[in-house]
Amino acid sequence: MKIVQVDPRVDPIWQTLADRGGSSVFHSPSWIQVLTETYGWEASAYVVLDDRGEPQAGIPFCRIADMMGERILALPFSDYCDPLVNDQQCWDFLVECLLLNRCPINLRCLHNRIPLTDQRFAVVKQAKWHRLDMRPVLDELWDGIDHSAHRAIRKSQREGVEVRVAKSEGELRAFFEMHLKIRKYKLGMLAQPFVFFQNIWRRFVDKQNGFLLLAVYQDKILAGDFFLQWKDTLYYKFNASLPSDLSHRPNDLLVWEGIRCGKATGFDFLDFGLSDFAQEGLVRYKRKFGTEEKIISFLRCAPDVSPNLAERFTRDLLTQLTRRFTDQMVPDVVTEKAGEDLYRLFT
Repeated sequence: MKIVQVDPRVDPIWQTLADRGGSSVFHSPSWIQVLTETYGWEASAYVVLDDRGEPQAGIPFCRIADMMGERILALPFSDYCDPLVNDQQCWDFLVECLLLNRCPINLRCLHNRIPLTDQRFAVVKQAKWHRLDMRPVLDELWDGIDHSAHRAIRKSQREGVEVRVAKSEGELRAFFEMHLKIRKYKLGMLAQPFVFFQNIWRRFVDKQNGFLLLAVYQDKILAGDFFLQWKDTLYYKFNASLPSDLSHRPNDLLVWEGIRCGKATGFDFLDFGLSDFAQEGLVRYKRKFGTEEKIISFLRCAPDVSPNLAERFTRDLLTQLTRRFTDQMVPDVVTEKAGEDLYRLFT
């Protein structure tokens, strides 16, 4: 066996590996292109080849160097991105190559347990993950949903809320502005730049590998859910809604319509993504659709790296700047610009 370094956005070796079992949308060339086009990072992947030149294992990553220091992330802004490896020998080959970069290595693992047994890596954080098995018939999926969601969906339908697929960048912009407000006023957080969503639209929606569902009442957009598609799974990636219109209960209706669309298109699973342990309301919301629950482990290996006072100071400063720019007195346009400038540091 040997290891090669490839560009996972365009190299057919990576495409071949990603097309096999075990990969998620976060391993897809399209997702990696979104990250590099938005933030200007270079993406690479180490791939283990057998004696016939066939890929057997691999890991995609970005090596980032900025005011937070040098680090390897596999991959930034991805819910999880398990190394595509099935045996200890291939894993050791991949890690040895990563270690040659002599900087911290950060992974997020969900399905693959091999990295968790590597004593060079420590678990620094955990999060929850939910997925719905959509293979049962639609009536069974409905019966598996909590009664509170049933009531919300019926209420939304009675009041005349309609769900449609977004067709234009103007509708994408309306979704983003809701997303920005939720991040700012509810969560006290900055939003990813609008160009991030434009790149997702171009790499997924324009290629019929994703769609944005909008809940509309009397020509007013109340809420939206952004779905991505990869192999047999539909990914519930982003949600945004207007708090003033939540009495119409658009979010439950959107998820149900997403399930119906995914089922009709032939997807087996609906991935609800990552939720922090502290997001108890979000976790309850995902559970009520009859989902399974697992743990995402954030792993870090920091060989020969001493604690960096400058990095700690920068992280504290970033927290303070976030508070300043998400203050309700700050105009939304300024908050948006701050996200464009600072969000790349949240890795």
